[in-house]
Amino acid sequence: MRLDKYLKVTRLIKRRTIANEACDAGKILVNGKAARASYDVKVGDRIEINMGTKPLKVEVLKVSEYVTKENASENFTVVEG
Repeated sequence: MRLDKYLKVTRLIKRRTIANEACDAGKILVNGKAARASYDVKVGDRIEINMGTKPLKVEVLKVSEYVTKENASENFTVVEG
């Protein structure tokens, strides 16, 4: 699944267009490297979102095409450092 779509489906970023723009601006890192919106997300990837005052770091647990609002957080876990 594309990175911009994953961020939207898991509700880490509200809209796919915003996720796409954040990737273009270099605010999204995957495994420590700036990632394009077309990056193919895999289980085990570490995503860092540098929007706002504090960066959000998550690890991908599973990749699902569709998730409900209640189940969105089951696709990732927040990691520190």
